[in-house]
Amino acid sequence: MTRTKKTGLRTRGGRAAVIGALGLASLTLAAAPAFAKGGADITAPHTAHVGKTITITAQGDDDSAGFLHQLCLEENGFGEGWHQENCSAAVKGDAHVTAHGTSARRGNLEFRAVLYGLRNAHDQHPVHLHTSNVVTVRVS
Repeated sequence: MTRTKKTGLRTRGGRAAVIGALGLASLTLAAAPAFAKGGADITAPHTAHVGKTITITAQGDDDSAGFLHQLCLEENGFGEGWHQENCSAAVKGDAHVTAHGTSARRGNLEFRAVLYGLRNAHDQHPVHLHTSNVVTVRVS
């Protein structure tokens, strides 16, 4: 008995189903949302002495299209809650900010960097994009 290759309607219908499924899968992958990458990083000394200058630096960026970036340093210490210490100007791309300060008493100071997105340089409603890890400076 010899076998013959099927070339009928049933085989062609199977090929069309496979091609259609592959096309649908490629459209689904192309329509998937893209996630913006970015973040905020902060550096500060681990310890400081009362009355001596403490320097905190931070940098942040996000590849969100259409946003200017503004980076702010926030401090939490001695029961005051989080409050802004210093902010960078609104820039396109990497934002950098540095703060210099002294502590008049012993204890722990916590700092974090917060990256905001702005539609223009005078935007009154910035969009919170990223927050850095909290760093603690032990003042002795």
